[in-house]
Amino acid sequence: MEKRKFGFVMSMVLAAGTILGACGGGAEEEATDNGGSGEETDKFTVAMVTDVGGVDDKSFNQSAWEGLQAFGEENGLKKGTDGYDYIQSKSDADYKTNLNTAVRNEFDLTYGIGYKLKPAIEEVAKQRTESQFAIVDDVVEGLDNVTSITFKEHEGSFLVGVVAGLQTKSNKIGFIGGIESDLINKFAGGFEAGVKAVNPDADVTIEFAGAFDKADKGQQMASAMYSSGIDIIYHAAGGTGNGVFAEAKSLKETAPEKEVWVIGVDRDQSEEGKVTVNGEEMNVTLTSMVKRVDLAVQDVATKAMNDEFPGGEVIEYGLEAEGVSIAPTQDNLSEESIAAVEEWTTKIKNGEVEVPTVPGKN
Repeated sequence: MEKRKFGFVMSMVLAAGTILGACGGGAEEEATDNGGSGEETDKFTVAMVTDVGGVDDKSFNQSAWEGLQAFGEENGLKKGTDGYDYIQSKSDADYKTNLNTAVRNEFDLTYGIGYKLKPAIEEVAKQRTESQFAIVDDVVEGLDNVTSITFKEHEGSFLVGVVAGLQTKSNKIGFIGGIESDLINKFAGGFEAGVKAVNPDADVTIEFAGAFDKADKGQQMASAMYSSGIDIIYHAAGGTGNGVFAEAKSLKETAPEKEVWVIGVDRDQSEEGKVTVNGEEMNVTLTSMVKRVDLAVQDVATKAMNDEFPGGEVIEYGLEAEGVSIAPTQDNLSEESIAAVEEWTTKIKNGEVEVPTVPGKN
């Protein structure tokens, strides 16, 4: 299988403040009215099937949906089966059904958002050879009608690890992943290596929640970690990570002087960390590892629309292609951290540092 790296320009691709669409049945609803002209539309259509985290998970799925919305707006499409849409999965059993729904609605391209959709995409794509699919966060081999989109999450995670290693006060740092897998281990391995690169004395505790949609579980795990003296937690857990923010904010309300921080994932999660304590606005988000699922979704959709669908290929987005980075919000970062991130970014891009993809390799 051919493997290519596609660079793309980040600026001006997303409209500022893209509004998250209403959650619902998506493509299972009636087709959107195309303005009442009575003419048949021949516009390119595209859909995405979420994983169980849902389109409003404030993380991975939401980023993909924002990318799809931006693509639609850029190309004059409306939400619905005649433009762009999503179908939300409530359980793993929904994946195959939802992919087939997208095919029946004759979308030109259908995304499966998340590695958990791989078996369903493989099965449906083999049956629906005239349809085009793309999977995010895994690789489907041997099918010319499937594009695989991957990221170098370990590189972006290394950078937020550098921040954590420099700004921890307790030298105790935590990582909470969703479901343990090769993918989530990339986050954990890169993060741990970044911490150790600048602070060899720091301890990194790595745990997995076993789910991406259990905020209560995330809050319980965060509570135990903060109680043990950990002052910074990086989550790569989708909706489960919302519970990490909830616990950090609760602790801040109880003890404003307490050092508790969260490192967000996939999107700039500074909004999730906002909390008002005794009339004073605070923020428990230290930084975030931004994974540009939104731009990757736009990039591949644009290629497909222009009859350049990269079927059978793996497209990988890393630091060099600006597919991963730390968040632009830097209010809680020290000058030392900002300088260190720039330094290590250059080293990684130049090949001076090989970032591990599993924990325990630093």
